[in-house]
Amino acid sequence: MARDYSYTQNRELSWLKFDQRVMEEATIPSVPLFERCKFLSIFCSNLDEFFMIRVGSLNDLNDEKNDHVDNKSGMSDAEQLDAINETVAKLTIKKDIVYHGLTTELERNGIIIADPMVLDKDEKKVISRYFKDRIAPILSPMIIDAHHPFPHLINNRLYVISLLKHNEGKQLGIVMVPTTNRLVEISENNFILLENLINARIKDLYPARDVLSSAVIRVTRNGDIDVNDEILDQMDDYRDAMKQVLKQRRRLAPVRLEIQGTLKKDVVDSLSKWLNLEKNQVYTMECPLDMSFMYPLASRYEKSLPTLFYPPFAPQLPSWYNSDESMINTIQKKDQLLYYPYESSTPFLRLLKNAAEDPRVVSIKITLYRLASNSKIVEYLLQAAENGKEVAVLIELKARFDEQHNIDWAKELEDGGCRVFYGFDELKVHSKICLITYQTTHHIRYIVQIGTGNYNEKTMKLYTDLTLMTSNPNIAEDAVAFFNNMALGNLNGQYHELLVAPNHLKNEIIAKIDDQIALARNGQSAYIFMKLNSLSDVDIIDKLVEASIANVKIDMVIRGICCMIPQIPGKTENITIRSIVGRYLEHARIYVFGRRGQDQIYIASADMMTRNTENRVEVGVPIYDSDVRQRIYQIIDISLSDTIGARILGSDGEYHPVQSDEKPYASQDEFMKLAISNASQGKTRRKLPAWKKFFRILGQ
Repeated sequence: MARDYSYTQNRELSWLKFDQRVMEEATIPSVPLFERCKFLSIFCSNLDEFFMIRVGSLNDLNDEKNDHVDNKSGMSDAEQLDAINETVAKLTIKKDIVYHGLTTELERNGIIIADPMVLDKDEKKVISRYFKDRIAPILSPMIIDAHHPFPHLINNRLYVISLLKHNEGKQLGIVMVPTTNRLVEISENNFILLENLINARIKDLYPARDVLSSAVIRVTRNGDIDVNDEILDQMDDYRDAMKQVLKQRRRLAPVRLEIQGTLKKDVVDSLSKWLNLEKNQVYTMECPLDMSFMYPLASRYEKSLPTLFYPPFAPQLPSWYNSDESMINTIQKKDQLLYYPYESSTPFLRLLKNAAEDPRVVSIKITLYRLASNSKIVEYLLQAAENGKEVAVLIELKARFDEQHNIDWAKELEDGGCRVFYGFDELKVHSKICLITYQTTHHIRYIVQIGTGNYNEKTMKLYTDLTLMTSNPNIAEDAVAFFNNMALGNLNGQYHELLVAPNHLKNEIIAKIDDQIALARNGQSAYIFMKLNSLSDVDIIDKLVEASIANVKIDMVIRGICCMIPQIPGKTENITIRSIVGRYLEHARIYVFGRRGQDQIYIASADMMTRNTENRVEVGVPIYDSDVRQRIYQIIDISLSDTIGARILGSDGEYHPVQSDEKPYASQDEFMKLAISNASQGKTRRKLPAWKKFFRILGQ
């Protein structure tokens, strides 16, 4: 039976629509100027990773000529690549326009990103001297000819390429742009980018030749690599195998060539031939190829031009937090929820610190996917091991682009006395779960933490994530089973409370959707809510469509990829999908099945993507505490009320502004206000007298 593609869209094209939305944030006047600059930079870095991973993977599939067809659109790999390249070509034009608008507005605020072609005499003297003294000595210009083959171009590094005339013939010259500070200050608040400076002074590098034309270029390479059996067979240690994989990534095939400026057609053709790229894989633009300089530029003006940034906000300590009480005791009394970055990660970090120091604690077990550079979490795990506690760490070495980082952390944890083990060859461990075991006089007790985001103190301040801390014995029993199964390499464990992928979560989600379908078919009110980063699992999509047809009301907040098209009569008309892009990256995953009062609520690490539901170890946890449930409903209600950061996905597959007669409402602003309000209530808490503190400690 032929698949119905009328309510689904291609994953890659859906992702590009999301990234376009990120770029559009750079055009909204109400967003402060430097924040708009950052959004353009994020758009570009997102696109870099998209080409490295998604386009790289599609190129591999296309080269295999295996007649693979996308199950959401019916497109072949070649058709997807053509559609991607066509879409990105249009986005490149928009990027030029957005960049020009931002730099024009920066100029109005006295900050100039100079064009070397329009510098005055004095400015040209400054850059000439700077180039001669500081830049030229560290450059290594090359010639490409019969005796000098085309060099390997490093992934996403900037180069200046030149067409040279020499002895009545023509040659190509190429020089790599150093990774030193790209922002060269000509005068106060007047900058030139290093690659543009080199391009402007390129004649100085080829004194015996005439420079006919030159431009800045950048090559993006396929970064989609995995550990294969052959590498594992050759290596005794999984960590060493990952090091070999990382070396391979540096030389993988090009998937994109970007050009800033103008090169003659024959030069572009030669580059394309050397890089084995088609014409539609080459993108020419006027703006810089790498927008990462926006961050150091912005950092120069945070204090002097505060109105060009978001108003400062510090994550708040929640009202329930008591610094005089052990977090273990706090959670033993009652489940607690943290909502980053509106609330501080301090309570969770202090939980780990308490566990490291508390003589009652016998073990800490945790899964690690991404970590901060200066990780307090690792510090407390090492402290716990030093204090004689069993510390078991499942660290995922295949966390893309954090592989080397995690290899280094694994060694440090191992050297510090922790028991370190790794994920599975064929899938990643993406769960965020921590189990603390401690002894009382007569019992073994547990604290379990399960979250939607990584154990990374940096992203805890940038991503909206939820973390539950609970002493629920049934959840703890499943957590114990989970870590035992992971230690034994068992993916087929049985769980009663937790939703665990790859062999449990998806079936449970489908069963819970079926329950709502049954209610609706019996004439009862039925409801589903999902907050996700992405939706692409076709089995889940089909089941949600079945629910919509059965008259189940479905609300979804999906930040990024969404392969389901809502509001199609007779199919998805009962499904409403919003996407929120704002100051913070929406990252929390929430699933709700049923109307309030008869509902089941979960938070989880898993999106509804096949990679999460079938090819990763993920964990979801039910929410039982009435206060925590009420808190999550507050998050849902506020998210569904957003009219500023939200867009509605239409039946045309495009995102549209929210149409509302109500006062404009920004959910992220409201969450910040609530966090401050709740924290201020907490500050009025009466402190215990010293003698009561003493007896409380004695009672522990």
